[in-house]
Amino acid sequence: MSKYLLRLISVAALGAVLVGCGTGTDARLTAGPSPGPTTQQPAGPERPAVTPVFLRGADPTGKTRAKTAAKTVALTFDADMTASQGPRAARGERFDNPTLISSLRRLEVPSTIFMTGRWVEEYPFQAREIGSDPLFEVANHSYSHHSFTADCHGLPVLGKKDMAADVERAFGAFRKAGVRQVVPYLRFPGGCYDQSTLRTLAPAGLTAVQWDVVSGDAFATDADAVAEQVLAEVRPGSVVVMHCTLSAAPVTDEAVRKIVPLLRERGYRFVKVSELIKG
Repeated sequence: MSKYLLRLISVAALGAVLVGCGTGTDARLTAGPSPGPTTQQPAGPERPAVTPVFLRGADPTGKTRAKTAAKTVALTFDADMTASQGPRAARGERFDNPTLISSLRRLEVPSTIFMTGRWVEEYPFQAREIGSDPLFEVANHSYSHHSFTADCHGLPVLGKKDMAADVERAFGAFRKAGVRQVVPYLRFPGGCYDQSTLRTLAPAGLTAVQWDVVSGDAFATDADAVAEQVLAEVRPGSVVVMHCTLSAAPVTDEAVRKIVPLLRERGYRFVKVSELIKG
């Protein structure tokens, strides 16, 4: 069991919104190309039967491989908020992290931000500002942060008939807030999915994005430990999962300020997920 899972078990009572965001199903399917610049595309015979999943490395058959030769790394940040956490935000709990976004700008780190629709509704100005900055791209992390499979780290479970609507509701929140730089990628809450989920969501024309480096920033209190974990696990072409949620990931900004210069010293270049997918 990883250090990250041990940490999740110890803090499960703090809420399910971040539980599992740094773990997930290690599914190595087709690391397929982006289906295009829009989130809505006409159905046609060319549409894949299942949602493609992007992950560094080879799939079990060895037929496909994400590009890993160049010393590139994608830092990704999940902006998590469930459909039921509005009262907590109203009482002052911070599900955003503007200081982190400022650090990414100051350090000039291209990043992919996976936003839940509920987070966008709570922080529409920030979402619009992030989506208007060419340094960033915005991707879908569902609307509700409910699970797309059973037994996913204690998250509430969506029914199959509700999955596509939940994803589209998040895109609707993006449009309403005026979020730009939206890419057709989906990160499953908790990283949990199965073949049935991938078939159900295939008509949406999205690529699911997993990760190979767990930062361990969720509920962490030691920025050095988070930085050390990332630095130990990054490989060329890695996707690192982190969080843009201050109350549940309070040391992420400090950890990023340690990670970025050290990886650059090692010759790494930071890229958005879209650059990794396009190869």
